Amino acid sequence: MKNYRHYLLQKSWLIGVAIGGLLISGLILSGLIHSGETTFLCSSASSRTRTMAEYAATPIQLQAIVHYATSKIVPQQSLGEISVTFDVLKALAPCKFLVFGLGHDSLMWNSLNPRGTTIFLEEDPKWVQTVLKHAPTLQAHTVKYRTQLQEADRLLATYRSEPYCSPSKAYLRGNYKCKLALTGLPDAVYDKEWDLIMIDAPRGYFAEAPGRMAAIFSAAVMARARKGSGVTHVFLHDINRKVEKVYAEEFLCRKYLVKGVGRLWHFEIPPAANATTAGGEWFC
Repeated sequence: MKNYRHYLLQKSWLIGVAIGGLLISGLILSGLIHSGETTFLCSSASSRTRTMAEYAATPIQLQAIVHYATSKIVPQQSLGEISVTFDVLKALAPCKFLVFGLGHDSLMWNSLNPRGTTIFLEEDPKWVQTVLKHAPTLQAHTVKYRTQLQEADRLLATYRSEPYCSPSKAYLRGNYKCKLALTGLPDAVYDKEWDLIMIDAPRGYFAEAPGRMAAIFSAAVMARARKGSGVTHVFLHDINRKVEKVYAEEFLCRKYLVKGVGRLWHFEIPPAANATTAGGEWFC
């Protein structure tokens, strides 16, 4: 994604080729797996043909391979960091994948969730137009944040005094009393339970930037509200920065941290009904 929205990252061709390799390997692996399943379950040639066609590479995957194989601009996350999320997507796709941020890696994330739902949330409407001009198939929405990075310490110190920020009462849509709640998301976000949530935005490197406080808090609320089976996988990037780390430990919880690679932390957060702190006073 990006911290500096209009700064083009000139990275090594090796990362670009490796990402392309991940995509191609995933497609090949998917094809082998499903081909094997088809041989076992289906006896007729026509059934095998239908199944192979169903799992053929999607246009968005092919577009991503061509894009990253020919572009010097590559995702800001490292190969190791990308692989953490990729491993989960391989296991769960097609799934529901919510991404905070829109950038040079968006086409990749969308292609790694074939036939799933991948939605991107971005703060800058002009940047949304720029990205969609080159990748019009992406589902991206502009989001307005009610916070600034310079408020991070105060919000963390005072949120516990607001009942509607507490785990037992927190919600998002229309929760204007809790400033950490993202109240302006599209219905397409509120109406789904997300299997994966990636937090790599909004900007959080200058005082007036929105910061990622609300994104982290809201991801925790969404994960805890899950009614379906399984956990919610939350991936937080730029964990080397103070706000990201402190808010992750406050709302996403160390006990749910399952992996850390580079500047990326991966959490598996259970629904509140299954959490050890269910009904408790605080998140962690």
